[in-house]
Amino acid sequence: MRILYAVQATGNGHITRARAMLPALQQAGISVDFLFSGRAREQLFDMQCFGDFQHYQGFTFKTEAGSVKRWQTLKAARIAQFFSDVRCLDLSGYDLLLNDFEPVTAWAARRQKLPSLGLAHQYALRYDLPGTRKAFWLKQAIDTFTPLDRYLGVHWQAFEQPILPPLLALNATAPTLSADQQQLFVLVYLPFELTEQVLHWLQSMPGYRFKLYADVPEVADLGNVTVRPLSRETFPADLHQSDGVICNTGFGLCSEALMLGKKILTKPLSGQIEQYSNACILEKMRRATVMQSFDKKLALGWLEQPNVAPVVYPDVAWHLARWLQADTDLQGTQLVSRVWQEVNQSFM
Repeated sequence: MRILYAVQATGNGHITRARAMLPALQQAGISVDFLFSGRAREQLFDMQCFGDFQHYQGFTFKTEAGSVKRWQTLKAARIAQFFSDVRCLDLSGYDLLLNDFEPVTAWAARRQKLPSLGLAHQYALRYDLPGTRKAFWLKQAIDTFTPLDRYLGVHWQAFEQPILPPLLALNATAPTLSADQQQLFVLVYLPFELTEQVLHWLQSMPGYRFKLYADVPEVADLGNVTVRPLSRETFPADLHQSDGVICNTGFGLCSEALMLGKKILTKPLSGQIEQYSNACILEKMRRATVMQSFDKKLALGWLEQPNVAPVVYPDVAWHLARWLQADTDLQGTQLVSRVWQEVNQSFM
């Protein structure tokens, strides 16, 4: 079997899911090529494992100071280029499109009648989840953005729908650090916020140490805050060692924090229904504190909270790769049931 795996690269969570799937697909004997869109090629980092991947512009949300800017998003959407890419993309030679919310390949597969399967957190939002019930248009919008034959969502609970647990790299072993490195700190990653605003807020709490990951060229020590550039090497190590995580409410990092038993303080991106729904669900599960603004009093209370028990997730990628290879249970009903049985019941 030969698969084209297409990934919406606007968020690192989509790419993280692809990283988890790649070795599982290879071990199952499935040949896979990758295509990414939604982020400029030069802004992608540590992509060596994906080989000679294809890249298209696609679509992305424009954000500013923690809010989605709808008009800027519309202005940046090059519709003519999108339709040209759909017409020109050749999918011959592939048996299946595996699609993580990527629109160019979804429409090209529909045009060329290539079988397609959606695998993304966004596809869970096709169903009636907390925080989405007033968004009656959401399912139609998702299906229009990526029209596919079948969909598998990914989320922290199944909600009695075709939804799988998070697909994560399952190495939960913390790296060994020297004694002088073992200082308590909180990991901060708020890519949709103004770095200067985040830094000012963190520095207003001098009794605590923070490691802030941001779009900066080099490491800088600024009082109680160490600012670091994005890195696939240092970020996972800091996540393991951290005493909690402050982040926007994207699915990927919150899932990793749950797996590692980290307390979460999260700020959903304003105007983004996915993050609003994620925040509602995390609150219902009592797994995160949600803030709508940079609230110092709320943060100080959260900083004194203990961490929580880790969530034990199964190797979802392994199960999924073998399900694809078997090509049975077409709607994934048995797959979903089998995988959720392996999630620790205390979390459910």
